[in-house]
Amino acid sequence: MILYPAIDIRDGRAVRLVQGDYDRETSFDADPLDAARRWVEQGARALHVVDLDGARSGQPANLGHLRRIVAEAGIPVQAGGGLRTADAVAEVLDAGAERAVLGTAALEDPALVEALAREHPGRIVVGADARAGRVAIEGWEREAKTGVEALIGDLAARGVRHFVYTPVEVDGTLEGPGLDGLRSAAAAAAEGGSRLVYSGGVGTLDHLRALAALRLEELDGVIVGRALYEGRFTVAEGQSALG
Repeated sequence: MILYPAIDIRDGRAVRLVQGDYDRETSFDADPLDAARRWVEQGARALHVVDLDGARSGQPANLGHLRRIVAEAGIPVQAGGGLRTADAVAEVLDAGAERAVLGTAALEDPALVEALAREHPGRIVVGADARAGRVAIEGWEREAKTGVEALIGDLAARGVRHFVYTPVEVDGTLEGPGLDGLRSAAAAAAEGGSRLVYSGGVGTLDHLRALAALRLEELDGVIVGRALYEGRFTVAEGQSALG
């Protein structure tokens, strides 16, 4: 499993939100590139970049920062936020991202996601973000009626090979991962022959060890944000905990 340090960008800064709430924001780096440099120096193997402004507006708003991060990091970067059209996905991939992460578009236009998965094999990721088991969209500000397992099952059948699962209730809280929901999401991914990255609630090395102890073959990595920014452990320590 790979540990993915998160770089969430809003108003040009690297920030973290609590439970996806834009009113509960903590700013950590005035320049997101500084965060990327720090995580690479600590041994990051890949980065997870989210354009929070784009997630809210529905179109990419921080491509310049993404280009700078990709150019200097020298490791794979997956990026999302506001990717609701084929052109927006192309912009992110052209900026150098290894993978593009879609959220709202996956629910509202699955045919688009299917077409993108064919056009960019292995480079399309769907964010299966859940609140109370239901998919959360539009920057997590609206809850859909679709269940996470149903979303993963449908899009896996349409050719999506990678998903990021986030239980919104624990995201940014540092209180521990949502293991039960992860098991269900992983089972849905496995049935469709897809892979999964987990995100949300990780605050200690024991939390990472608990994720590793699940021994889910479909789980490729874990995204960590606030715990790294607050210095609770380093990237290298987190990677070691994941084994």
